[in-house]
Amino acid sequence: MRVGLLSDTHIPEAADLLPPAVFKALDGVDLLLHCGDIYRLYVLDELERLAPVLAAKGDDDSRQLLLDERVKPKHVLYLDGVTVWLMHDIPYSRLMTPWQRERERPDVVVFGHDHVTILDTHHGVLYVNPGSPTFLNYRQGPGTVAILDIQGGNAEARIVSLAKPDFSRPEPAP
Repeated sequence: MRVGLLSDTHIPEAADLLPPAVFKALDGVDLLLHCGDIYRLYVLDELERLAPVLAAKGDDDSRQLLLDERVKPKHVLYLDGVTVWLMHDIPYSRLMTPWQRERERPDVVVFGHDHVTILDTHHGVLYVNPGSPTFLNYRQGPGTVAILDIQGGNAEARIVSLAKPDFSRPEPAP
């Protein structure tokens, strides 16, 4: 399963529309996860041309967005043997420490809020912040998205720069 990840689009504040490079980078994904600060629901509608979309409510998003069934404060997903948490902001100190109860431990935490890219593993949990396609490092212009590949209980992620895109698919592991 190929999952597209994006966050902090801030439409129409950072840009009028999603950049065309977003659609090229995320073409062929099976699912899209938006980590919040969406601002306008039409962003999710546009993304749904590519694949089904789920989103986390961002701290700058209106409560009105929660009326849309795609948007929740947090999603817990089970994808091909991998537990994925989707949220906007994470309490770093609590999540990046060893897990008290193994059954509560996610395999992947996808989050946004900081407008920076993060791809890191702590205590067996993969943390992915795809940055922002429109407002990376709080600067308007081409930013980043991420791709999460899940297969047979394993997950790998990579960041895709929209300024210097590499839309190639990595070779599958033997």
